[in-house]
Amino acid sequence: MKKIGFLSFGHWSPAPSSQARTAADVLQQSIELAVAAEELGADGAYFRVHHFARQLASPFPLLAAVGARTNRIEIGTGVIDMRYENPLYMAEDAGAADLISGGRLQLGISRGSPEQVVDGWRYFGFAPGDGETEADMARRHTEVLLEVLKGEGFAEPSPQPMFANPPGLLRIEPHSEGLRDRIWWGAASDATARWTGEMGMNLMSSTLKADESGEPFHVQQRKQIEAFREAWRAAGHDREPRVSVSRSIFALTNDLDRAYFGAERQSSDQVGHIDNMRAVFGRSYAAEPDVLIEQLREDEAIQAADTLLLTVPNQLGVDYNAHVLESILTHVAPELGWR
Repeated sequence: MKKIGFLSFGHWSPAPSSQARTAADVLQQSIELAVAAEELGADGAYFRVHHFARQLASPFPLLAAVGARTNRIEIGTGVIDMRYENPLYMAEDAGAADLISGGRLQLGISRGSPEQVVDGWRYFGFAPGDGETEADMARRHTEVLLEVLKGEGFAEPSPQPMFANPPGLLRIEPHSEGLRDRIWWGAASDATARWTGEMGMNLMSSTLKADESGEPFHVQQRKQIEAFREAWRAAGHDREPRVSVSRSIFALTNDLDRAYFGAERQSSDQVGHIDNMRAVFGRSYAAEPDVLIEQLREDEAIQAADTLLLTVPNQLGVDYNAHVLESILTHVAPELGWR
């Protein structure tokens, strides 16, 4: 069995071809797609986070709303840029969203990717400390978040509190037991994957990674997963880690599918530069189900991961994206032993 969810970048655009023309559209449709995905038997509803963009940006109201409207499906992010985050306030929001959902939050975080504005995190009130890089700042914020999610007291109570306190130092509230084990790190390199394992976070690997060997994307990603699991074992953590990979996968089952994605049949890996890093971008998959099954069987990283996140073209609307998910769950996943 493999968990299968969707990952939405939450774009909106006033273009006539878009069914998500406003922020209100994309927020409401994100909730509706999560509800539809649960009804179809999918396992996860994940949302990308970008600031200063016509995309989803403030995840916790959306996650809480999805949690209130669903009963079983995992809800998560892929990923939150920790350069922008106050980790204590984030712990409060995450704890609340997790409690509303009944413990279904899977929180993907990361150092982040290039954004729409220069050093956007400065507008949020954050700056690297002396000798720090922005990546160091993101990791520092993350380490604080992981510590406070343990639920241990650290703040001295007022001697004259407005309300009665429990004994001892106070912790962030609301606290959601077990959330610390459901934090994921989006890693682009093998070294970062190893750090993720050492820190006891689950691994989230996207549709791009640092090109460290010149090998096909799925091979490099499989080796990244192996490096993560080796570091996890060496650190001696007492639970099994989880690993997700993201893919653009479209089963071509009707004329509309072929019109939208038929050209992707010839997709291949691409190499480019992002954020001063040489990166390999994984191919998209688009084919009739029988062909798609054989292609996916050869993807070493998908086989190595326990969770597959399907990137969805959210501007095509809820009904079409539900069809995309249903096609994979019905025509592809059973033949690969994922259902």
